[in-house]
Amino acid sequence: MKISHTLVALDVESTGIWIEKDKIIEIALVKYMPDGKKETYEKKINPGIPIPKAVTDLTGISNEDVRGAPSFEAVAPEILAFLGDADLAGFNIKRFDLPLLTREFADIGVKFDWETKRTYDAQMIFHLNEKRDLSAAYQFYCGKELVGAHSALADSEAIFEILEKQVAKYGEGQEDLSVLAKYEYSSFMEFFDVDKKFCWWHGKLYPMFGKYRRKTSVEEIAKTDAPYLHWLLKSDFKEDVKTMIKAALKGVFPSHQKKGDAAPVSGPEAPGLF
Repeated sequence: MKISHTLVALDVESTGIWIEKDKIIEIALVKYMPDGKKETYEKKINPGIPIPKAVTDLTGISNEDVRGAPSFEAVAPEILAFLGDADLAGFNIKRFDLPLLTREFADIGVKFDWETKRTYDAQMIFHLNEKRDLSAAYQFYCGKELVGAHSALADSEAIFEILEKQVAKYGEGQEDLSVLAKYEYSSFMEFFDVDKKFCWWHGKLYPMFGKYRRKTSVEEIAKTDAPYLHWLLKSDFKEDVKTMIKAALKGVFPSHQKKGDAAPVSGPEAPGLF
C-alpha cells in the first residue's frame, strides 16, 4: 500500500465507554511515513479514577498497572507532537477514540481538531462493504443464497437454518440449541431501571436523557437544580425511579458497587491513582 502523506494508526483503552466522563488508561500511536519509516508511541496513563474490574478483565490493565503512570495532561504535549499533521486511522475512531481524545484535551484546555484531518476508519469501511444482514449470515453459515429475502416466511426459516449451523460451529460438540445462550454481548453499562433512563458510573447515578445527560449525577442535580428533579416527578417514570428521585430530594442518594470493583471514591482519597 502506498502512503502519500504520513499516517498515524491509533487506539486508546479507557475506563469505560462514556465519552463525556471516562478516561484514557493507555494510548498507542504508530506512525507510517511515505518513505517506509515507522515510529511507535505507547504509553499507559493514570486516569485519576478507579479502573472497573470489567475493563481490567478486557484489557488486562489494572489500577496497579497505572499507579505510577503519568496523567494525560503530562503526556498531552508528546501526543500532539507525535500526531503532527498526519492523517489518522483506526477502528471505530470516529465514534469513540477521537471524540474521547478530544474531550481529554478539552479537559486540560487544549483544542484538538481532528475533523480537519483526513481520517480512515476501518470499521466504517468494513461495515459499508461487508454486509451483516440476514442474507449475508445465511450465505456465511449455510453456504447458499437466501431466496425470497425480506419475505417473512423465508427469513424465519433461514433463521432456524442459521442457528443449526451455529450450534454445529460453536457448540463444541453439543447439539442442544441452548449452547448458544452463552453468546451474549457484555456491556459496561449498568442501568438503574428497566427503561434505561438512569445509569451507574463509578458509584453514582446519571440520567441518560435531557440537559444533564451523562454529565451530571443525580446527587449533583439535587444539590444544584432541585426544581429539575421536581419537574421529573411529574413525568411518566416508573415508581422505582420516582422513589429514587424523591429520596434524592431529601438528601438520600442511591449507592451502588459492582462485585469485585474498587469502592467508588473521588479526590485525593482514590487509592494509588495520584
